[in-house]
Amino acid sequence: PLARRIEAEDTIVVNLRYRSGALGSINVTTLTYPKNLEGSITVIGEKGTVRIGGIALNKIENWQFDQPHPMDDEVEKANTNPTSVYGFGHLDFYRHVIDALNGNSNGTVEGREGRKTVEIIQAAYQSALSGGQVKPCAMPR
Repeated sequence: PLARRIEAEDTIVVNLRYRSGALGSINVTTLTYPKNLEGSITVIGEKGTVRIGGIALNKIENWQFDQPHPMDDEVEKANTNPTSVYGFGHLDFYRHVIDALNGNSNGTVEGREGRKTVEIIQAAYQSALSGGQVKPCAMPR
């Protein structure tokens, strides 16, 4: 039985192998009790590590590289402390989208990049149904 009576998936684990041979994983759940604990994205590479965390992916928790970069000091400015993430967590993103649609910026993420995310999600569904590996680029367009 489901932990909550909702018509949605509550947990997913996806293992990825990129064209370069690098490995990645995605772990998501909506079942943290009693509330959302955090979100995080961690990228570990041979020349550095970045971890973005916090309740709304609002804090850069780790920013370490083998070589310093002049813009490293700017990273601290990316940290925010929203009063609430429920209903307000995407306002900056929406502003960027509106600015891009109005021609005032290039946008943070363009549609083609967003489509890649959808293809990964579709491939995860297909893999769960088939029990096998599925390449996101092999998904129907």
